[in-house]
Amino acid sequence: MALEVMHSASEWIAFFGEARKPSAVTIGNFDGVHRGHQEILRSVLSRAGRTNAISAVLTFYPHPARILRPEAAPQLLLTLEQRLAAIEAIGIHAALVMQFDAELANLGAEDFVRRFLVETMRAEAVLVGRNFRFGHRQAGDVKMLGQIGQRSGFQVEIVPPVLEDGMVISSTAIREAVRDGKVELARRMLGKPYALTGEIRPGTGQGRKLVVPTLNLTTGQEVLPKTAVYATEAVVEGKTYHAATNVGVRPTFDGTRITIESHLFDFTENLTSGPFEVRFWERLRDERKFSSPAELREQVLKDIEQAKKYFRESAAGTF
Repeated sequence: MALEVMHSASEWIAFFGEARKPSAVTIGNFDGVHRGHQEILRSVLSRAGRTNAISAVLTFYPHPARILRPEAAPQLLLTLEQRLAAIEAIGIHAALVMQFDAELANLGAEDFVRRFLVETMRAEAVLVGRNFRFGHRQAGDVKMLGQIGQRSGFQVEIVPPVLEDGMVISSTAIREAVRDGKVELARRMLGKPYALTGEIRPGTGQGRKLVVPTLNLTTGQEVLPKTAVYATEAVVEGKTYHAATNVGVRPTFDGTRITIESHLFDFTENLTSGPFEVRFWERLRDERKFSSPAELREQVLKDIEQAKKYFRESAAGTF
């Protein structure tokens, strides 16, 4: 079932009608749609299924911190489109994406619940994590939400956090892991490899001529892995290839701008445009400067063999 996406209370009411069914709802930013988020979303699905309610997500764009504390706003793992696609993949029926602005930021906790959860979405159940906060200055917490629910006719369910190596999985922890090049840890917390999506961008041609042919990715995503060489999967023209990917500035060629270059195994086309996705499975080595293109090529060939060995010997691709 395709995810139905609405962008205002009036749009929600118009789509589902005045006699619309109640909903089981979760609320949040869901950056990364990691395993903790997935647990909440699956719980929403289960709860909605028991009463034939609408399974729903209430989320925001832009991230509230961009409005409230722009100097401290986090870089995001996913674009809005990627978030919605991941939520859709879980099987959620509908998403209400609210424009987060000064008006919404100043809405009191009780008014927020009344306007959106009660009057618009007709929530019969609201499922959130234990640290959920809402309303102006985040005055509302799960205790207040439960009290409002008792008065307004909906139940509140607290979904326990999901742990990885004894640590609570969070978007913040995943951002740190990706930036540190710990893509294996990020993969375990996400339940799938961290992926960058975007478009193929023509390169300088130096790699194809002097080292190995590559496809260059340009992406709008904000969190990039540490400069290093990785064993990756590359998705192009609807097909998935194992690959070795360099994220870095190409110091051997005195580069200064971050590039994302992937050598795809068993791929011979010379593409210069089109959609492109790179999924990061394991870091092979950090980026470093070599004395010559020939020395770099020798190392890149070793990287390729190491990546091929990784995919042969691991369960990569079986998530």
